[in-house]
Amino acid sequence: MNRRLIALTALFAALALVGPSLASARILDIGKLDTTVKPGCPGTPCYAISRTTGYQTRIGSSKTPMVVGANGRIVAWTISLGNPNAKQITFFDSKLGGPSTAQLTILTPKTNKKHVMIGATVASQGEAVKLKPYFGKTVQFALTRSIVVKKGQIIALSVPTWAPSLVTGLDSSTIWNASRAKGTCDDTQTQTAQLTAKQSSDYFCQYTTARITYSAQVVTDP
Repeated sequence: MNRRLIALTALFAALALVGPSLASARILDIGKLDTTVKPGCPGTPCYAISRTTGYQTRIGSSKTPMVVGANGRIVAWTISLGNPNAKQITFFDSKLGGPSTAQLTILTPKTNKKHVMIGATVASQGEAVKLKPYFGKTVQFALTRSIVVKKGQIIALSVPTWAPSLVTGLDSSTIWNASRAKGTCDDTQTQTAQLTAKQSSDYFCQYTTARITYSAQVVTDP
């Protein structure tokens, strides 16, 4: 575990020491990862999320796995990464805009219809992280500044380049959506990631049998 995780553990422990009101806060793991399900890289093919913002729409019986259930603050996030080989890394870097990076994006939803979200607006974002040093690992990043979230908002993952954080071949009840326009779901190279505050995008593209391997740790308001 890295130093950021140690800092996060210290923060959680502090909740119990600062008084009864703050100690009543809960720690929620939004989109909790299944440690037995891992991204496939360096297999062939090696799948990656590319140049988009995505969130998990459904995981089995959970139809809102990335929806915030209570007001609070995101203090950390976790991502499980495949371990692409050198040839695969070179390919993705050259085709998708550079080295692997990702960041959390908090969305305020507008209209949902049949799992299609229209007009989702960026409420806030976390810091972008370079992922290559963590390939082949599950890593947790403590945020330099916590992110305020409100009940009903969606925690998404923005990938301006690419990230080997996709599990494929799951059952049809596993679904994620991407910030791509209608009719462009096969275009994985055009930049569609939501990267600026108040940016609004439609999430017409839905991908079944696949899961984005990330989660977020939220400390709820007392």
